Amino acid sequence: MTTVRREAFGRMPPEEGGGEVEKFVLQSDSVRVEILSFGCIITTLETKDRDGQFSDVVLGFDTLEGYTRKHPFFGAVVGRVANRIGNGRFTLDGKEYQLFLNNGPNSLHGGAKGFDKVLWSPQVLPNGVRFFRLSPDGEEGYPGDLKVWVTYTLTGRELAINYQAQTSKTTPISLTNHSYFNLAGQGSRDVYDHEISIEADSYLPVDDTKIPTGEVAAVQGTGFDLRQPVELGKHLQKFHLDGFDHNFCLHQGQDRHLVARVFHPPTGRTMEVHTTQPGIQFYTGNNLDGSLKGKGAATYPKHSAFCLETQNWPDAVNKPHFPNVLLHPGEEYNHTTWLVFNTA
Repeated sequence: MTTVRREAFGRMPPEEGGGEVEKFVLQSDSVRVEILSFGCIITTLETKDRDGQFSDVVLGFDTLEGYTRKHPFFGAVVGRVANRIGNGRFTLDGKEYQLFLNNGPNSLHGGAKGFDKVLWSPQVLPNGVRFFRLSPDGEEGYPGDLKVWVTYTLTGRELAINYQAQTSKTTPISLTNHSYFNLAGQGSRDVYDHEISIEADSYLPVDDTKIPTGEVAAVQGTGFDLRQPVELGKHLQKFHLDGFDHNFCLHQGQDRHLVARVFHPPTGRTMEVHTTQPGIQFYTGNNLDGSLKGKGAATYPKHSAFCLETQNWPDAVNKPHFPNVLLHPGEEYNHTTWLVFNTA
């Protein structure tokens, strides 16, 4: 049985329209998750360790103010296009579109005011909540009126996130949730003792601005071979890596498949990621620097969390050999990601 509760969480600042932000609490026997109508943000995700003790395993803030200020997309749904678009530029049907540059020379996670920074309209479901918004034609430079639905449902140990969209003009779209996880509990110092595996035979090498070069490289014999579980801290040392911020190329197809698994031996917590998406960005919180005050006055230093963002491949709109990222009028964008929490 999942219970769903809604409550007030705060009001947007007057300069942002002053709308009311609600929080939705989804609870099963083994997982409790809190989600805001602002940015569809997961603010809390509590799951049991092997002794049955609950801990909150996502980074975030105690108040709305934390989320309305600049932060690294904690818990949010990002779009219209997740990840980076090179030079913030693309051409469709002979017309060039220029997006806002918010990540060096590139556009990241939708631009200056992406889906993470707006209020969505909520609808309570028996075991979850569905959020809707209309992204108007020209918003952040993207073409077409885009109707978007993001649905969170909790069933036992499994949190499903479904993304649907329809457009009035051809547009690139790639949606993901940008939660930062630490299975030891948010506020823990690092994720070096986590064991991770990713079901990918290839990954995308990037240039020095994190844009894929276009090569699809085999993981075999490299530090990107995560097909067997590795202990993160030791693995980074062994391969002299500063961390991961890379897209791993997944099995192509619309069916659900297991793509990543994380295990935290000290607590026994495990997290599996299943998805229908073609890529997953593995990010080890390289840009966290301890400057943000998080929940319970926690600070979040470098490598104190990891993200597993299921999505299309970065810069796919400019790379014809990457999976198709374009949505046309009359079509439906429809992807689901499942997060499954267990103990071992």
